[in-house]
Amino acid sequence: MNEYLFSYGTLQLEKVQVESFGRILHGSKDRLKGYKLTSVEITDENVLKQSELQFHPMAIPSDNDNDYVEGMAFEISAEELLQADKYEVDDYRRISVTLESGKRAWIYISAAYV
Repeated sequence: MNEYLFSYGTLQLEKVQVESFGRILHGSKDRLKGYKLTSVEITDENVLKQSELQFHPMAIPSDNDNDYVEGMAFEISAEELLQADKYEVDDYRRISVTLESGKRAWIYISAAYV
C-alpha cells in the first residue's frame, strides 16, 4: 500500500529525491491549512550535501486558521517513507494530517510541536 508524503521544502528538490529514494517522485500540488513556515539551520553534513541549503523550511501550527502551507503530495511506498525519516534531522517529527484535497498524508513538522 502506498502512502502520501506532503513536502513543502527540500524533499521537492529532484537532487534530494534521487539521492534519498533513487528516483524522482510524482505527486500533485496541495495545501495544509492551519500551519505556517519558519526555518531551521541544518548542521547535518549529509543533509547539507544533499540539499545544498543551510536553512530549511519548517512547518509549525498556526493560531490563524487562514494560514496554510503549500507543497506537493507525493505518492511513495512504505519503504520510501522510512528513507524520508532518515533524511530529516532531529528537529523534525513526522505526523499524519489531512490535506486540503482530503488526502491523508505524512508531513514533517517542528519537533517542538509534537
